[in-house]
Amino acid sequence: MKYNRCGKSGLLLPAISLGLWHNFAGVDTHENSRAMICRAFDLGITHFDLANNYGPPPGSAEETFGKILRTDLAAYRDELIISSKAGYTMWPGPYGEWGSKKYLVASLDQSLKRMGIEYVDIFYSHRPDLVTPLEETMGALEQIVRQGKALYVGISNYNPQMTEEAATILKQLGIRCLIHQPSYSMFNRWVEDGLLDVLEQQGMGCIAFCPLAQGLLTDRYLHGIPADSRAGRPTGYLRPDGVTKEKLKKVNALQKIAKKRGQSISQMALAWTLRDDRITSALIGASKVVQIEENVAALKKLNFTKEELAAIDKILA
Repeated sequence: MKYNRCGKSGLLLPAISLGLWHNFAGVDTHENSRAMICRAFDLGITHFDLANNYGPPPGSAEETFGKILRTDLAAYRDELIISSKAGYTMWPGPYGEWGSKKYLVASLDQSLKRMGIEYVDIFYSHRPDLVTPLEETMGALEQIVRQGKALYVGISNYNPQMTEEAATILKQLGIRCLIHQPSYSMFNRWVEDGLLDVLEQQGMGCIAFCPLAQGLLTDRYLHGIPADSRAGRPTGYLRPDGVTKEKLKKVNALQKIAKKRGQSISQMALAWTLRDDRITSALIGASKVVQIEENVAALKKLNFTKEELAAIDKILA
């Protein structure tokens, strides 16, 4: 495994991290979840990314991870980076979402109980709240660090301007904003339009979620939509209408470049995401152990030639 420094902090994160957004919930097979988490750790993936509402039902991914932590990884807690988030809807009523101090502090307390741990390594504001003052949201993150419930804090889905404002507020409070978690892939390049520059200026790391575009940047959908895929499952975020002919045409073209590199399309997509030194880690999802093994193997070839990058840009244009 390759480990990268997270911004200007002392924290190293694996180049590949494992997200528990899908396939680790109450509706999923526990033994498969356990096998994936244990194999990931054996491969050097030390960072496991969660959120309060990951499921379904909401909260069940944290419960699953907590069980596996107790049965298999308890002795290795100091070798793990466990992250969670709050921001999206978690419970009904006026205090179950967004960015108030009431919600963020209560939500993290619930997350810690579900996982059976005393602190998380990283806690995120999961999405910006355009109504709650940013000072309150960042003040909640500061309080959480001061209370010892999180070692570091970060933000997710914030645009460049709000990212700069959030980092500045935290800095004034004596807390570093460690990391930003945006969506980033060959099909979703918005972070290149200013966000990565802000993160570099602020000394923040960046962990990209959906680097495989929910599985589109694999060979998973080239011959239809499998029933057990994200697009094929009723609980998946990717819907069948998101698997378009235009995107599949691009995947086929990208796959030809990947084969010349000696990689699968998913391995090349991960390497492409990590081509910029400002990207600390690529956050993968998985439904099978073999997918994790294949994704980690992407680290064997991270370099691209100028010709390869130009050819990829032409396909994606």
